[in-house]
Parts: sequence; C-alpha cells; structure tokens
Amino acid sequence: MTTQPIDSVGFFDALATEMNAHPEVYDILGDVEMAIVFVMTRPGGTAFRAKLTFDGIQCTGVQEVGEGAESDGDCWVEGDVSDWQAMLDDIFANGQAEGRQTINSLTLLGDRLAVHGEDPMGVDRFFRFNQTVQNFLDGAANLTVPA
Repeated sequence: MTTQPIDSVGFFDALATEMNAHPEVYDILGDVEMAIVFVMTRPGGTAFRAKLTFDGIQCTGVQEVGEGAESDGDCWVEGDVSDWQAMLDDIFANGQAEGRQTINSLTLLGDRLAVHGEDPMGVDRFFRFNQTVQNFLDGAANLTVPA
C-alpha cells in the first residue's frame, strides 16, 4: 500500500511509472490517445486536479492543473476524495478494483464519480478506454511510495 496521498502528483507519477514499466499489461488493450483529468474534491470544498496524458500504451504526462482546467482534457472524472480513496482501498486490499468499486461501475452509476466533457467524443474516449484507465489505477496495488 502507498503512503503517498492519493490527491498528489507524486501518487499519479508513481502510477505512471508503474504503467510504463509493464507494457505487457497494456499492449493487449491497444493504443490510447487521451488526456483525462481526475478531480478529487477534498473536505472543505477545495479540489485536487491531475491531468493524465495517455499515448499509445504509456502514460506520458502527469500534471496538476488548476480550477477550470478540466476542459483541457478530453474528459474529466470527478468525485469526493473519499470515494476515490474507497476505490483505491479496494485495489490495495484485492490487487484490483472489484464489483462496484471499479471506475466503470462508479461512473456508470454516477452517484459517487461522474464523467464530464465539453465534447461528447471526449466523454466517449473515457468509456472506450476505461479498461486501460482501470488497469492504470489497479497499478496502485504494486506501489510502495515513500511519503
């Protein structure tokens, strides 16, 4: 399990490193061309925003972006940091998200995480590439990141 807060660039940098170290996991899923922003609303209403750029079978960019920059991605997924943490706790416990803790289930239900985009084709990218996004997040099970 990671000791790095999930609402940090360090956490997502570690996930990108994990993804890029295991092309065999992503090769079977095919190439992805997508920029996605994860928005994690903290208690008190402030939010952490991480823009992730996927190119081919790699995560080629991780950066924190400011409020309003969600539309710089093809789409964005937002929810309370506690809901993101619950999904990641499931990953830490089981090696991968299971059942209703997968990002696909969480966004389809829309009651805890929601997908948004300025362009319907951008939103479509999320659903087209959600298995890659899930595998990316499932990589957290392999992380031991110093705080």
